[in-house]
Amino acid sequence: MLRGGTSVSRNVLIKHNVPAEWIDYNGHMNDAEYVRAFSWGVDRFMKLIGITDELREQQRYTIYTMETHVCYLDEMKLDEPFEVQMQMIDYDAKRVHIFFELFGENGKRAATSEQMLMGIDQESVRPAPFPEEVYENVKELAKHHTPEENPKEVGRVIGIRRKK
Repeated sequence: MLRGGTSVSRNVLIKHNVPAEWIDYNGHMNDAEYVRAFSWGVDRFMKLIGITDELREQQRYTIYTMETHVCYLDEMKLDEPFEVQMQMIDYDAKRVHIFFELFGENGKRAATSEQMLMGIDQESVRPAPFPEEVYENVKELAKHHTPEENPKEVGRVIGIRRKK
């Protein structure tokens, strides 16, 4: 299931083209659709670590997105091919700090999304440790897809900088 043995710090999760319904009145991809692409990335990440539809039904366990920070870096146009890549920044027994990048044509870095994901027991709707097999997959994925240095967008704080 996992791409074993790779030393690459990024993992391509999604490959798609910008559909017409994602284009807004400015003639480029709407900001909400960048978030949709990153949400697809979370879905794909869940499958990579073993949180499948079957596991969710049998163990009543899932992942929720607790926080996200999106940086819009460039416009995406109609039918433009894109891919969503991920890197794992950190993790523990029930959380994953993950970083997604959306790349357009010719390697254009169009957006980033830093996210905190939390494992959830669906019965209690409370945080819960990852099932053992899922946690093992998280650790294995982190081994191969954690950057040596965090991307510059990680840990950013939003605000207006004032000159003194």
